Amino acid sequence: MAIVEMQKLGVYALKSRRKETLELLQKLGAMEIAFDPGTEERFERMDTAGQRVRFERIADIFDQALALIKEYAPPEKSPLLNLEREMISGSEMDEVIRDRSRYYSDAKKIVALEKEITDAQAAIVRKSNKIESLRPWEALDIPLNSEGTKKTTFFIGTFPEMLTEEALLNICQGDSEEALPVSCEVVHAENQQTEVFIAALKRVEKEVEANIKARGFIRLPFITHRTPTGGIEKREKEILKEEEKIRSVKEEIAGYREECEKFRVASDYYRTRAEKYRVLGTIPQSEHVFFIEGWVEKDKAGRIEKLLTEKCDAAVEMLETREGEEEPTVLRNNAFSESVEGVLESYGLPRHKKADPTFIMSIFYVFFFGMMLSDAGYGILITIATFIVLKKYPRMADGTKKMMKLFFWCGISTAFWGFMYGGFFGDAIDVIATNFFGYTGETPILKPLWFAPLENPMRLLVWCMLFGLIHLFAGLAVKGYEYLKDHDVVGFLSDVVAWYLFIAGLVLMLLPTSLFESVSGISFGFPAWLKLASKIMTVLGLVVIVLMSGRANKNWGLRIALGAYDIYGVTGWLSDVLSYSRLLALGLATGVIANVINMMASMAGSGVVKVIIFVVVFIFGHLLNLAINMLGAYVHTNRLQFVEFFGKFYDGGGVPFKPFKTNYKYVEVKEEM
Repeated sequence: MAIVEMQKLGVYALKSRRKETLELLQKLGAMEIAFDPGTEERFERMDTAGQRVRFERIADIFDQALALIKEYAPPEKSPLLNLEREMISGSEMDEVIRDRSRYYSDAKKIVALEKEITDAQAAIVRKSNKIESLRPWEALDIPLNSEGTKKTTFFIGTFPEMLTEEALLNICQGDSEEALPVSCEVVHAENQQTEVFIAALKRVEKEVEANIKARGFIRLPFITHRTPTGGIEKREKEILKEEEKIRSVKEEIAGYREECEKFRVASDYYRTRAEKYRVLGTIPQSEHVFFIEGWVEKDKAGRIEKLLTEKCDAAVEMLETREGEEEPTVLRNNAFSESVEGVLESYGLPRHKKADPTFIMSIFYVFFFGMMLSDAGYGILITIATFIVLKKYPRMADGTKKMMKLFFWCGISTAFWGFMYGGFFGDAIDVIATNFFGYTGETPILKPLWFAPLENPMRLLVWCMLFGLIHLFAGLAVKGYEYLKDHDVVGFLSDVVAWYLFIAGLVLMLLPTSLFESVSGISFGFPAWLKLASKIMTVLGLVVIVLMSGRANKNWGLRIALGAYDIYGVTGWLSDVLSYSRLLALGLATGVIANVINMMASMAGSGVVKVIIFVVVFIFGHLLNLAINMLGAYVHTNRLQFVEFFGKFYDGGGVPFKPFKTNYKYVEVKEEM
């Protein structure tokens, strides 16, 4: 429920202990390396870019090899979810490290084999295209490179139009008054193109050639010594060879399936080495010593100092934060609130000396999500599914685990609001009881613990507005806490208390009016003293805002003008409160769609057929409704936090804490420090 206090450490050691010092820090994963740009010039830095890039490239080759093995030799039992890394022992990691050169050679070979597959596939495409170009000439029984005989000339080519043999003969004759010695054959005609074979005596060769070129004749662009049929058969055999080659190479790649585990370990090893060399390139060092600066969590600083001193013979110094230096932000919250830290981080982390809104945000987030989805059946499904995932995959990544926990709590909230509204897969209980068990009662079996929104939506709208106002007031309270934390009492009274008085006074003035009663159907009768108090609160808040909102200016005229302009901000409050009507809209949408699905499922068939149709439509329809409205609830709950709640106090700007650690993607090493 707070931002963790950070401590800057300086670590100084002999250069001969550099390797073990870095490895220890990397295993601890508790220190973010950060140096002052003005490090003294007598210290130098190693150029490690080449080594880092090399290790990253090797890790990428292992990743490519793993992807290829997975493609050509998929696991027999592929898990539906793959949310956690594989746990291995330190000895297993050491074994892979010893044989890493052999595994790297195998990975390179797999990648090279993939190139053979790509080349073979490209060859198949080329040969297939060649076959398609030969297909129109299949009826021709002479080689396509035939130029003629001793006394004749052959013209083999195409015309850009559909022709008959008679028309083709006329084209060859041209304007000649006497019949030219020409033989014509239309080999194929399709799609405004005609493939032809023309034989002419050599003495009329030029005349015939001029006639046919005038009509767009184009000689065949490729030459082969085979007949078209022979050319097709040759390439079909070549394609079969290429396909056999592809099958053989895929089988060879699949043969490396047993090495997948070793490849994953090797990939993580090289990725971790790349990270170590990245950091090594930032470390200032002289001929004999080196030093490291970085951030750690303050409550862990003593343990880290002890480990570095005992294991690496290093000198460790607690450093003061330099002027203008930004401390990284680490959030620490209880098991419930930490689930929304990922949502907060997506908007921006809070800076040090500012309030961490995670705890308050988590309460409203889960509360509003449940109101929007608001179906007990859906909530129970979400809760059970996330609970199973959390239990089955205890070592999943922190971000994924937090998201699963968030939906677990949201599932409980959804189930709660579902029972409050009387919704369990819509009106499924009543529909099933009526259609399959002969229930004829007029009252619903599952009665709402509060009320049914579909029967009284305006009542729910009023409650949504009230919850929204509470949410906004909570945001304003956080702003007030930050003012008091900075000992700014004037700001607290002017920018927080005054707005509380002004907004609360306006609300109290609105509630007993006929306008509110006509919209909500709820009547309030306030005593005279409360009506007077609401007016006093409104005027007092108004006066303080007008006089003090622009207090940074010494000119009273400008100050009052700025204050009067800030009063216009009440329209923003109105639009913010109205935004909470989405709690009503999404809650009604979930219920209405669920009811329609139940009605559609029960309309068709009779007997066993009706049961089957009902089950199929029910399952498919409610899964779709759950997916759509769950997404809507997630998006709009985020919006209520980011726009309305954070808009009252939050500016983010915190720098995330990025410790130097083992960069494992596939495995987790079980080691003892």
